[in-house]
Amino acid sequence: MLEPAYQADVVVVGAGVAGLSAAHRLISAGVTTAVLEAAPCPGGRMSTDKVDGFRLDRVGQLLSTAYPELRLTPGLNALVLRPFAPGVLLHGDGRHHRVGPPANTRGARGALNVARALASAPRSPSLPRGRSGGPLGAAVDQARLGAALARFAGLPVERLLARPESAAGPALASRGLPTRAVEGFLRPLLAALLCDPELTTSSRCADLALRSFASGRLCLPEGGAETLPELLTRALPAGTVRTGVRVTSVATNTVTTAEHGTFRCRAVLVATDARAAAELLPGLRVPRFHPVTVVHHTTDEAPDTGASLLLDADRGGPVAHTAVVSRVDPSRAPAGRALVTSTVLGTPPPDVDTAVRAHLARLYGTSTSRWETLAVHHTAEAVPSMRPPHDPRRPVRLLAGLYVCGDHRDTSSVQGALHSGHRASAAIIRDLGASGSLNRADPPRATPQPEPLATAQGPTESAESAEPAEAA
Repeated sequence: MLEPAYQADVVVVGAGVAGLSAAHRLISAGVTTAVLEAAPCPGGRMSTDKVDGFRLDRVGQLLSTAYPELRLTPGLNALVLRPFAPGVLLHGDGRHHRVGPPANTRGARGALNVARALASAPRSPSLPRGRSGGPLGAAVDQARLGAALARFAGLPVERLLARPESAAGPALASRGLPTRAVEGFLRPLLAALLCDPELTTSSRCADLALRSFASGRLCLPEGGAETLPELLTRALPAGTVRTGVRVTSVATNTVTTAEHGTFRCRAVLVATDARAAAELLPGLRVPRFHPVTVVHHTTDEAPDTGASLLLDADRGGPVAHTAVVSRVDPSRAPAGRALVTSTVLGTPPPDVDTAVRAHLARLYGTSTSRWETLAVHHTAEAVPSMRPPHDPRRPVRLLAGLYVCGDHRDTSSVQGALHSGHRASAAIIRDLGASGSLNRADPPRATPQPEPLATAQGPTESAESAEPAEAA
């Protein structure tokens, strides 16, 4: 049993990236913090399996270099992001088409550059007149799409969140964009970014995703998804994170565990996934989830798509997106081997590996019969749904002494998880006044002011905006 000396000002339940990032900010403010995790290791859904020298993500959500919390979160200064090739590679009409904003997308000059880049996309000479440009349509349609992407890159977040809200699918159809660009590019792109093949996500959240795409680069963390929680854990004081501790109940000043006794504290932050949080906090709404299946293959000879993220504009099979990830991040595969990672959204077909192989053969234009399957990971509750109406700043302060954070309180992305941890830690510091440690034996610390909250997912939450626990 853990000794009473392990009591802390704040107990964080859950060692995913939201809880770990919150712990960093609390400790930086002089608040003694203990993080309890039921699993054998930190990370939650951001886990990576090691198989014969390969690093295989189990969910592997796409990141963006435009996520501000990747820069603002203490402990992630050593994070290395490996970007995909600019934009994405679309497979449509039997060909590959490069599409996406160049580095400079802001302002009128940026819009012109995007339009020119899209207008120069390869066209198949075999296509009939009017169908040039493959999935993007004619040059004028591509120019309109490019201008729209440039506008997204420059729009303030507050303006995006003030737009009328609907589901992302109908919203795309009402934006006045060319039908072919919407169906052949924006729909498959947003499905990949949101893990939502039916585009039931709030249009505001979809707009935030498009803004990140237009203003940054899609990327992967070097070494696998588990790198983020590993870096956060290593940067915390020794003994802060305790694994294998299952919490059974919480109150404003106590946390009860199954086998490790009761922790006394001044505040509790529940930083688990949405379903586990609702079990500890009755009345908390459990959202729907998007299932994700990730299939990893290896081959001696990599397809010639380089470090591109490949989308299927025709949606002719189960694969939503795929990439030779060893070209993006060489640390994920041993020398001389290529790692191809493909993502299936929604309910997978019965024989998922056979269906994925057949689809990949068409997408990459090569035989996949001799590819070796390394792993097939299916996660039924991979990504919380963000159906409208969705508030990307859902309250993190339930009542004085009891707080909650996670991607289900913001947007269902790594940015959302980190940002919710940022909001929760700021609310705790305000309420406690960062008045020093509960443990009298601890040396006094300077109390720095909390950092201003990042606004990439919306304006900051003030103390006055905190609401009591909700049933919705």
